[in-house]
Amino acid sequence: MTEITTLQVRKTNLNELEVSTTHSPDDLRAKILVRIERFGLTANNITYGVVGDRIGYWKFFPTADTTFGVIPVWGIGIVEESGLPEIAAGERLYGYWPMGSHAVLEPGRIDETRFFDASEHRKDLAAVYNRYLRLSNDPQDDPATDDMRMVLWPLYATSFCLYDFALAGEWYGAEQVLIVSASSKTGIGTGYAFQADPSAPKIIGLTSAGNKAKVDALKLYDQVLTYDQIEAGLDNVPTLIIDMSGSGPVISRLHQHLGDNMRFTSHVGLTHYSEAGMGDGYIRERSEMFFAPGHIAKRNADWGPGEFERRSGAFWTKAMHKSADWLTLDHAQGEAQAVSAYRQVLAGKTPADHAWTISLSD
Repeated sequence: MTEITTLQVRKTNLNELEVSTTHSPDDLRAKILVRIERFGLTANNITYGVVGDRIGYWKFFPTADTTFGVIPVWGIGIVEESGLPEIAAGERLYGYWPMGSHAVLEPGRIDETRFFDASEHRKDLAAVYNRYLRLSNDPQDDPATDDMRMVLWPLYATSFCLYDFALAGEWYGAEQVLIVSASSKTGIGTGYAFQADPSAPKIIGLTSAGNKAKVDALKLYDQVLTYDQIEAGLDNVPTLIIDMSGSGPVISRLHQHLGDNMRFTSHVGLTHYSEAGMGDGYIRERSEMFFAPGHIAKRNADWGPGEFERRSGAFWTKAMHKSADWLTLDHAQGEAQAVSAYRQVLAGKTPADHAWTISLSD
């Protein structure tokens, strides 16, 4: 048996973290044991925890004590033991993991490029989270991009979905698109997607005064405003808001300022999750949470198998290379450093142009 270390958080208080130690099952028939080589950690993962009950993120990696949960992360795994003839020990995988050293998966729908976890408790969960890419079988795979993939792919997949969603809605009649928390990685990715389309409306980035210089340096947005410039600096014209912040006070101010010109608000992330809760002036009937897996499922039905992956993959490759100019990756090894990195991200102390990769395995 292999000892498995997992970081768990109390569902009602993400500051309360504990280390759980279990062992792999004796019987691995129809299952595989994967050593999680390393995983990415960003504010996106904190969002998984904040909305864990509402969206179902706690269901992916169940815990013995149900008051605690495991925040999912994206990363690279190596198959240590396999109870399936189709999957060999030593294979490299990319996918959705617990914050831990190992995971046990039950592969189904296996082909040369991927498989889906077929565990009973995951059968009703979004397919994009149950999919694992078999990197060892991909001749285009470049291990040198592993860190960027684990940090940026899930974020930029959402960015591509947001752009495609807005395009399909004919920009909601907006003359400008306002990206709130424009220094966030998903915000930057969304900016890349809109910037690449000459038919897209004007793109405005809204950020903190402390991040404005870095956001300006990206040369991505047509205009960059700080939160204290909303009323004086934002043109009151038809506007589509893409909100990465989840900040109730900011969104309420925007809705009050724009009034009828606030055509639609798509809530995506919660980078300022402690401020969540909309106040006076919030226009609920033209606002909605955006769930990227739902959009991906729709596009898979619209476009047919593999087409969403092809289009989003082409976008991701270009955006990833652009991001190498500004993104700094910090690395944590071992339990103590992993806990420290988690607490930094949770407290919002990781700079917007940094991200963590973490390894708990030996």
